[in-house]
Amino acid sequence: MPTPLRLLIVDDHPVVRAGLAGMLAGQADFVVVGEAADGAMALALAAEVHPDLILLDLRMPALDGVATIEQLRERGVTARILVLTTYDSEDDIVRAVAAGATGYLLKDAPRERLFDAIRATAAGKSVLAPEAAARLLQRVRAPVAEPLSPRELAVLRLVAQGASNREVGWALHISEGTVKTHLANIFGKLGVDDRTAAVTVALQRSLIEM
Repeated sequence: MPTPLRLLIVDDHPVVRAGLAGMLAGQADFVVVGEAADGAMALALAAEVHPDLILLDLRMPALDGVATIEQLRERGVTARILVLTTYDSEDDIVRAVAAGATGYLLKDAPRERLFDAIRATAAGKSVLAPEAAARLLQRVRAPVAEPLSPRELAVLRLVAQGASNREVGWALHISEGTVKTHLANIFGKLGVDDRTAAVTVALQRSLIEM
């Protein structure tokens, strides 16, 4: 008999964790090796129990799901990550996938869909809820209403490298106010609301490279 998949459940709601653990226990090819109430606990448990797959909520106190994914990857954790959340906004989906999530599923999915998604994600297949896939394709395929100017691209490249507005201004010899103006124009052209989303969309559309 194949070795069961080792699963780590990460969710800040005890009832959700208990419900998931109960459902998963009924599958012979799954074994829940740990439960974490937040991202920090997930990082510690992942290093201790070495799961094959992590079921991860996005909205958690202190360290949210995306930050947890990023830190797991930075620490060399190779477990597949299946985001299991109630949120299906474009920004949430793009940020989670960009951070390193293998799959993205909504909590209202039927249990058999969840079981299939866990098995597929553990096998390295990308799994997206139909709602998430539709939103992601809409974001990636949406045309840029107006092309970014060379200066706006320069600003965005620096932002992608982690530069603050002040540091961008120093590098480009412009004022911090001008940087903010460029960012506002970039957000409008890309249809986003923040720096992270702007960088993610620009990377998806190959407007910039890391």
